[in-house]
Amino acid sequence: MTDPVVPPRSRTVLLAAPRSFCAGVERAIDAVERLLDAPGRTEPVYVRKQIVHNAHVVADLARRGAVFVDELDAVPEGATVVFSAHGVAPSVRDHAARRRLAVVDATCPLVAKVHAEARRFAARGDTVLLIGHAGHEEVEGTLGEAPDATVLVESADQVAALEVADGSRVSYLTQTTLALDETAAVVQALHTRFPLLQAPPGDDICYATTNRQLAVEAVAERADLVLVVGSGNSSNSVRMVEVVRRRGTPAHLIDDAAGIDPAWIARAGVIGLSAGASAPPSLVAGVIEALAAFGPLTVEEHTTAVEDVVFAPPSPVRERP
Repeated sequence: MTDPVVPPRSRTVLLAAPRSFCAGVERAIDAVERLLDAPGRTEPVYVRKQIVHNAHVVADLARRGAVFVDELDAVPEGATVVFSAHGVAPSVRDHAARRRLAVVDATCPLVAKVHAEARRFAARGDTVLLIGHAGHEEVEGTLGEAPDATVLVESADQVAALEVADGSRVSYLTQTTLALDETAAVVQALHTRFPLLQAPPGDDICYATTNRQLAVEAVAERADLVLVVGSGNSSNSVRMVEVVRRRGTPAHLIDDAAGIDPAWIARAGVIGLSAGASAPPSLVAGVIEALAAFGPLTVEEHTTAVEDVVFAPPSPVRERP
């Protein structure tokens, strides 16, 4: 039955593409699934932190037998542990080695690239300015690569107060899941403050974050409302909502169809729909089904890019020829 606060009417859903899982997320989830499905497995599969930032993914893997822990002390010595897609600091790897843990490293290769850049920049004597959000697991991992040489920068407003040992030896890196426009403003402020600032050889904001932001912006131009499927701790999902709102279109982050407020739908004739890089495609299908309950629905795919990136599984779970 149609909710009484939402008058029945025809609506259009503009389905942004690309959306949902990226290659790094698929690789990380696949690594845990391979361990869970291994023939003869009798021991638990431990995962440090959330394998990806999505409540549904974590709950599904937990139902299948994965044990999620916050710290390695909760993992029995000698057991198997998976490091999440967000990466870890070297101190975590050292801790795993001391506990003789069998590590499956599901760090996204694009995050690992930022870690390598942090080590390289610090080794040549730079102060490394890391643009990112304090407390995010990816940022904590990157900071741990060169903690004495790295300074976290969260906004352009912080740039004026930065202190570095040598203004001629400064470089910057970024978290892979930031908003493009906000990051550009921080980088511009850093260039103004440090004219000799060195950039990474390629953008650190990953292809999936970029593509999903551009795609959701494109549908927002035609939409009365935008819904983004993703969990609240998913940086790339939160950024998608923020970039839409900054352009004047109402937008909401929902974990799944249950998060839809009928009041949002009442005046919306055109609804943009996307999903963050850690949100399963099935959740998008569930949202479309829920929206159809409010009246006749036409779904249009709006594609701004085609993704064909694939990452090989971590070596410990890779099938041998």
